[in-house]
Amino acid sequence: MTRVHIWAILPNMKRSVQPILAAVTVLLRPLVGILLRHGIPCDALCSVARHLYVRVATEEFTLPGRKQTMSRVSILTGLPRKEVRRIMATTDVQSPEATDRYNRAARVIAGWVRDKEFHDQGGNPLALPIEGQKGSFGSLVHRYSGDLPVRAMLDELLRVGAARKTRDGRIRLHARSYVPQQSATDKLQILGADTADLITTIAHNLDAEAIPRYQRKVMYDNVPVEAVEEFQRLSADQAQALLEHLDGWLSQRDRDVNPAVRGTGRKRVGVGVYYFEDEDPTSHQQSNPQDA
Repeated sequence: MTRVHIWAILPNMKRSVQPILAAVTVLLRPLVGILLRHGIPCDALCSVARHLYVRVATEEFTLPGRKQTMSRVSILTGLPRKEVRRIMATTDVQSPEATDRYNRAARVIAGWVRDKEFHDQGGNPLALPIEGQKGSFGSLVHRYSGDLPVRAMLDELLRVGAARKTRDGRIRLHARSYVPQQSATDKLQILGADTADLITTIAHNLDAEAIPRYQRKVMYDNVPVEAVEEFQRLSADQAQALLEHLDGWLSQRDRDVNPAVRGTGRKRVGVGVYYFEDEDPTSHQQSNPQDA
């Protein structure tokens, strides 16, 4: 049987997706740069994309009251049924363990920054003894990271450079956020988690019937180089202050931190603030690669 692509049947659909593909091209450009810098070829990204097409079609595009079929997934994704079957039998490439480690470590650091039990008289995070019923690194971890072993969290914060040991064996906070200083793999895990949240918000806002979620930025495109460093410091300081304020509000309503909080359901909510900087897009010149 001859396979006819769905776009050949629905030419209007082909025209309607062009603006979407144009936007995706803009989105993918920096990602492709990251992949090239890490030696990841095009085929690897294509393989991940095929897997995701099948996973998302299977889990999120079912018909009401009906079980998803391999034939429908094949039609939705444009992939042969044989390929769909092969992908469904393989393991997903996502790493929930890495995401969980990121979330737990970020919560411990936020608690250290915010919780007065772990502060000195000036309101600054204390260097904490590892053990102790109160005011210790162990009690901090138990309060903000649940059942994760204290030693595992300590090793993680030391590994990424967020904490350091003092000469007397105490643990001092070195960074007010969980941003690995050395490991490119860890930084890429954060890239995936944070970018996915932003794109999920954008996808929600594309739904005309949905209540819009907050998605804003401020930008000017003719700023002198001399002002950039000052703005970078200003935006980082004010963004950090905003996030710490919102963290304090949310922590009082999170049942993992405060088991006494009442309410129904379980929602993951948050706000992301990000800094960006690049050259004026009009300064980019298109070039063609030369044959070797």
